[in-house]
Amino acid sequence: MAATGQPDLAPLLALLDARRFADLEAATATCLLDYPDVGVLWKLLGVAQRLQGKDALAALARASELLPNDAEAQGNLGAALLDRGSPAEAEPRFRAALELAPSSALAHYQLGNTLYRLGRFDAAMASYRSALDLDPTSAATHYAHGNAAWAVGRSDVAMASYGAAVDRNPEHAAARVNLGNGLLALGRRDEALAQYRAAIAIDPGRAAAHNGLGNALSELGRGEDAAASYARAIELEPDFSKAHINLGLVQRSLVRPAEAEASARHALAIDARDAAAWVLLGDLHADAGRFQDAEAAYRRAVELDPGSAEGWAGIANQRRMTAADAPWLAQAERLAAAALPPRREATLRFAMGKYCDDLQDFDHAFSHYHRANELTKQFAEGYDRKAWSRSVDRRIGAYTAQRLRGVRTADRDPAQAVFVVGMPRSGTSLTEQILASHPAVFGAGELPFWEQAAARLEFAPPPAELAADYLQRIASLAPAALRVIDKMPANYLHLGLIHEALPNARILHMQRDPLDTCLSIYFQQFRITHTYSHDLGDLAHYYNEYRRIMRHWREVLPEGVMLEIPYESLVDDQETWSRRMVDFVGLAWDPVCLEFHRSQRTVATASQWQVRQKLNRGSVGRWRHYAQFLEPLIRGLDGRDP
Repeated sequence: MAATGQPDLAPLLALLDARRFADLEAATATCLLDYPDVGVLWKLLGVAQRLQGKDALAALARASELLPNDAEAQGNLGAALLDRGSPAEAEPRFRAALELAPSSALAHYQLGNTLYRLGRFDAAMASYRSALDLDPTSAATHYAHGNAAWAVGRSDVAMASYGAAVDRNPEHAAARVNLGNGLLALGRRDEALAQYRAAIAIDPGRAAAHNGLGNALSELGRGEDAAASYARAIELEPDFSKAHINLGLVQRSLVRPAEAEASARHALAIDARDAAAWVLLGDLHADAGRFQDAEAAYRRAVELDPGSAEGWAGIANQRRMTAADAPWLAQAERLAAAALPPRREATLRFAMGKYCDDLQDFDHAFSHYHRANELTKQFAEGYDRKAWSRSVDRRIGAYTAQRLRGVRTADRDPAQAVFVVGMPRSGTSLTEQILASHPAVFGAGELPFWEQAAARLEFAPPPAELAADYLQRIASLAPAALRVIDKMPANYLHLGLIHEALPNARILHMQRDPLDTCLSIYFQQFRITHTYSHDLGDLAHYYNEYRRIMRHWREVLPEGVMLEIPYESLVDDQETWSRRMVDFVGLAWDPVCLEFHRSQRTVATASQWQVRQKLNRGSVGRWRHYAQFLEPLIRGLDGRDP
């Protein structure tokens, strides 16, 4: 028989204050035997169960029935429904709570969480804003407001909210991760790096922080470190599909195609409908010359996600587009007109430029390329012309003729290492492809070794172990190869260091018409570390500095170390120049080098399609189609000679 009167709540509230939730659950359950119709007991039972991670729905539903005018009881039931994954049922409970207690910051916050789960992000923002008006000190609410703002494309509001969350609670690791994501989207990579590292220091087991750190390291060109961060994220959360994809992307950049494909397929095993994983798989097929497979993967990506800018761009980038592809352009135009983030719209605009260029619609092509580059400026680091000129000055000053004259060839570095250098889009991939077709040659792609070594040494003489380390690395890539090609174009900056470390190495310098080179760079979506590539005036300045340092290397490097190859001459007389290159690296001629376009090797650069076509003059003098747009470039270049 039920007891009359009211139970003594003091002991129960003491247990709640002491966070002894299991004891509170047992004591409340016992009390309910005598007082089954006392709503506050059901509320306390539900709270105790929920705070232990148990199913509290029945207890809190009973409390809401017995306490229809208790805002907290209504809100508690809403929270339990939200826990169960029923936001649509939770919404009326939170609205009922707000009718009873309009000044409850917690109820506004919980309603915001519910609306966010329902995908009503603008309404969620409004609820969070109401909560913050009542309690501006809540880090959790600032963080949630940031998430809703990010979902509707208000990155400025989101960044401010994440910053406010961190200000109010410096230990809020999730807010630091999202703040890092926002900083990275703005191109503020070093600041993003600091936020990810702070989040990891707070919560070392947070996989998203390690994934974010990997993203920042990748954008800084630190591929090996990025791969380690992604691997750690996957170790912590094996089903973290995005981390598998990101690992695959960096493995692709490190020319590890088998590992990259394994990562893509891991992601697809987790979620076969992940469009980004299909895009990565398409990229890997294209690298290997399997262009039909690549297009099939891209089309699967856009089937799963019609808003995949990367998928639509992939379709256009792997073959020559024709008038029959007009539906592709119509879809790309619809997508570009939507509110895409700058990076994704830039990706699509570069592809739209290529489409129009393929169809010789040069005015529209340049319009798309210009838009793509202007968008890129929004998240890429700016190019500092004076700082870059000073950097070139330091290299020229460090590697004098006297310093390099003292370098002597030695047995320690066999002539295995061959470097192909020059400006991007100058024909370096073509040169590598021709040489790598030779059975004694392995094309290693773009290795970051010398850029990292130069940054570490700061013009100091290279230690003997530097050469040994490099030779060991390239030998591990192809133990049987007599020559290994390192096709990092920017190694032109480090030729003094390379010659000091490896006096027997051979250097092939590709030269192409400056206007064709710079225009091709402007039309290509590079990594954002190519800070000069988004502005025609900056391109002219960078090209002039490249030309200046190459003049220096011609003067100070010993004769016979470097062969300079005019791209146009190679196109016009393929066999003569191919023979000259093969002879220069010390190998016997093999006519298979003339069939370079048939090679099945992986090419993970922007020229993956072009190097599998026969040589033609289609890209010689290409700039003339765009002459009316190139005044800043033409005016800025010091003459026309490469």
